[in-house]
Amino acid sequence: MCRRFARRLAARERDLCNVERPLYAGRRGPNRGSLAGNSRQSLRAVYPYNCLVPDNPEKKSLTLDDILQASHWAAGLTPAEFERARKGTVERKMPAGGFICRKGEPVECWMGVIEGLAKMSSDWVTGKTASYTGISTGGWFGEGSLLKTEVRRYDVIALRDTRVACMRRETFQWLLDHSIAFNRYVMMQINERLGQFIGLLESERLLDTDARVARCLSAMFNPVLYPDQNRHLNISQEEIGYLAGVSRQRVNRSLKILEDAGFLGIEYGGINILDLDGLRRFGG
Repeated sequence: MCRRFARRLAARERDLCNVERPLYAGRRGPNRGSLAGNSRQSLRAVYPYNCLVPDNPEKKSLTLDDILQASHWAAGLTPAEFERARKGTVERKMPAGGFICRKGEPVECWMGVIEGLAKMSSDWVTGKTASYTGISTGGWFGEGSLLKTEVRRYDVIALRDTRVACMRRETFQWLLDHSIAFNRYVMMQINERLGQFIGLLESERLLDTDARVARCLSAMFNPVLYPDQNRHLNISQEEIGYLAGVSRQRVNRSLKILEDAGFLGIEYGGINILDLDGLRRFGG
């Protein structure tokens, strides 16, 4: 009796574990076993496993040529002018926390972010830091410093691993001398940057912390300084804190207030901007 019960229990366990075994595989007959084998082969054919295909394929990285061709300043250049710009531009890689450029050093190139995120700031020997703005993918900076002969007056620090395009001073000056379209772009860029810094001064002196965080985020969507930025911003609360000059804990509180007001949605690894105009007006 016990042996019979043990055999039935073992058979039941085999049926539960062998998911590829068809219902008729245990019948007696001349083709017993072949049906089960064919079933297993058909299942393997339908559900092949390729160990060479990653489960989470990485997003294709932008190349230097990609960022140059997509830049708004390149749209008005002739093929010969663009080729001159391409030959005069090189790529640099900077780890998180590294200085892309430093206050007090000579200005030798015009820079654009290929991938990553950087912070423009000024660090004093007293330990105090003034954060000016963030620079995301597609943003170019340093044109004002190139037009003057003085040393750089700010630091630019990579907040994450960042790739930077560096156009040599000679190439930048040649484009100014030969391209009206490039001159127009530089003039618009400087005007937008001036407006951005006027708004920064206003928010620092007149607005509370929640409004400063809102203005910090909305500044990342300037169509001239940071073109083609979609409404999803891949940024951490710590990085927002660096840009706004507040702690991560205070950023978390401000984001909750802005989310409750319907201006944005907080997601894993970033935020979705739902009402950009409302974000720009918040607290003002």
